[in-house]
Amino acid sequence: MRSPGDLKKEIKKRLQSYLSRDKNGIRHDLLRIFIKTKSVTIAQTFEILRKKFTITYQSVASMVGTIASRMGILHVRKNTDNSISTYELKSQYADLVINLVGST
Repeated sequence: MRSPGDLKKEIKKRLQSYLSRDKNGIRHDLLRIFIKTKSVTIAQTFEILRKKFTITYQSVASMVGTIASRMGILHVRKNTDNSISTYELKSQYADLVINLVGST
């Protein structure tokens, strides 16, 4: 079993790799949304990102899913009827994400 320090190092490495492939800044902006908001749905995230980028709903859903599952830095909450999920940045990773992408 990994220690919390080892886990955080692994997440940092994965985030750096993920962000290194960000050609147009969308991944950075997506992570900034999670820094700025308490919780957000994919639809809300899509509405924010489409003002600045030409993007599809499915691509936003894919990016959020990747961050939630591969990085493990998002907490997923489903509403009572399981139709809408909200995502929020786990508090223990907020500083890490802020250091990598900034908060502005």
